[in-house]
Amino acid sequence: MVSISIRHVSKMFTGHLALNDVSLEVERGELFFLLGPSGCGKTTLLRHIAGFYTPDKGQILFDGRDVSKVPPHQRGAAMMFQSYALWPHLTVSQNVGFGLEERKLPRAEITQRVAEALKLVKMDGLGERRIQALSGGQQQRVALARALVVRPSVFMLDEPLSNLDARLRIEMRSEIRRICKEFGLTGIYVTHDQKEALSMADRMAVMDGGKVAQVGTPMQVYRQPVNKMVAEFIGETNLIDGTVKQASYRSGYWDVETASGLLRGRATETLEPVAGQPVTLSIRPEAISFYDLPDSPNRFFGNLLERTYLGEQVQYELSTRDGHLLRFAEMNPREVYDPGIEEIRVNVSADDVLILRR
Repeated sequence: MVSISIRHVSKMFTGHLALNDVSLEVERGELFFLLGPSGCGKTTLLRHIAGFYTPDKGQILFDGRDVSKVPPHQRGAAMMFQSYALWPHLTVSQNVGFGLEERKLPRAEITQRVAEALKLVKMDGLGERRIQALSGGQQQRVALARALVVRPSVFMLDEPLSNLDARLRIEMRSEIRRICKEFGLTGIYVTHDQKEALSMADRMAVMDGGKVAQVGTPMQVYRQPVNKMVAEFIGETNLIDGTVKQASYRSGYWDVETASGLLRGRATETLEPVAGQPVTLSIRPEAISFYDLPDSPNRFFGNLLERTYLGEQVQYELSTRDGHLLRFAEMNPREVYDPGIEEIRVNVSADDVLILRR
């Protein structure tokens, strides 16, 4: 396993700045995610780390060694693409061993390493199968084995689960993480799927417009987004504009005037609010509750417009008195409330109201 340093990397494509002074540090053995909306630069950055692109400015270092201009096959890295690119005319074992054949390793070593890689991805005993005879999940495991058999120090994955159905995606999340940890790999994983990143990553970087918007653990990024873009991209949120009124009696908390009344929230680590400052409040749907919270002034009154029952949760949409639409969810519901003309009240803890720069 190696550490990866990305230092002030910029890349221009036909007048478009795809990467703008990007700097990141990935620790040895870390499963690090790059995510963001389409066109944010995450795949371009991954291809720089892999060696398919050369930065216009900046450096990429593996364990302190500058590899910015080193060809892909000399970096000790392997990459798994969205399209598995398996050879249909070859067996599973032949597909997995293809890279070793190219390296002209002894036949006995190839056979042993292919068997080890297939066992690692739980495909042992299926080496003689043809690719067409495999399910989508099995094909993905073959692609994983093919990347791992060359024993890379860095493993890069470009949206590898996007072609699988929902059940297989969930199953393969834990499998990929297990394999990376068991194999001792430094992993760089690109996705636009927030749940993949939250469930698998050690740390993540959210990218926007060719820049890094925020870096942190899944909990840090979800609970402490630095701006509206990150708050909206990582999960759902309700955004409410307001003006800071005063510091609360609780350290780190502030009272904010909004069209829905006075709301109390906590400031992000990068923001020190001042009275009169325009801000935006971020409230996650799961933080809103029917239950009374005596220690919180955060209350919304309105009428239910919609509800969606999903078994483990029910999702609601509330039209507040000031006309704001508020989305919220109740987990493990014992009863379900129907839309109607009767006004209801919902509540939010001050811990779950985050104050962001507007």
